[in-house]
Amino acid sequence: DAFKVVARQEDSVAFHHVCNFQNYSGTHFRVGIDRSISMLQKNDLAMVLGRNVPEGLEYVGYKTDNQITNRGKETWKAENGLLSIWILGMYNPSPSTTVIIPVQGGEEADLGDYVNDAYFGSVPSDCLYVRNDTVFFRGDGFRRGKIGVGPKRSRGLAGSYDAAEKVLTLVAYKVKEAPFGYINSAWEIQDKPYSGDVINAYNDGPSEQGGSPLGPFYELETSSPAAALEPGRTMKHVQQTWHMKGSDEQLKSLAHQLFGADLSAIEKGFLEN
Repeated sequence: DAFKVVARQEDSVAFHHVCNFQNYSGTHFRVGIDRSISMLQKNDLAMVLGRNVPEGLEYVGYKTDNQITNRGKETWKAENGLLSIWILGMYNPSPSTTVIIPVQGGEEADLGDYVNDAYFGSVPSDCLYVRNDTVFFRGDGFRRGKIGVGPKRSRGLAGSYDAAEKVLTLVAYKVKEAPFGYINSAWEIQDKPYSGDVINAYNDGPSEQGGSPLGPFYELETSSPAAALEPGRTMKHVQQTWHMKGSDEQLKSLAHQLFGADLSAIEKGFLEN
């Protein structure tokens, strides 16, 4: 459906929509959707970095403020199926692009798996590995695969680095309490529908031998908690996206600060893993 533009300025635009649909369990939803997209400024990047923006760094950033509201007459309940806000960015892939997701260290018995790679079949080790509490995943657009990081592992950040173009991408969101969990978005009947991931990355590629990719592209994705909303109540999910380009020294410092990753190791990618 087309969304209605309700506000427009030089550096922002806002949309509104109301939709009705029924889920697989037969539950009817009437949902109000409000979404605004705005360009970010230097002081916004400084807040994300927790320090002054390096002189000479080139950057562009934008924020999406996304809200869903229960416009129906009944409370949305877990036993009937819940909704969440899922935001994804689709980017140009390249053989030199690596997705980087920093995660919380700790025992799997307490925090769960470091990474979930079961969406489209297990991801091979030449496309995915974990080192020093950081997940590395190919963003080359050659081989289809998807990974996820659960809420106990998430640090509210994901990103990527294109070593050929020297572009560092950052996606940031605020980690929220999730009393009803996160939607499990695997394409199957769910045994645990609210044990899903909060951060995902997807690498496009052919879905079958000899086929063609959808794009190709790769994605960085974030999700809100499951929304068990009473009538008239709203859930919000805000995401920032930044693309940064600068000197090797600048990008090395930023990569280490944001992702705990060594830029030279990222550039070498999977060759030495």
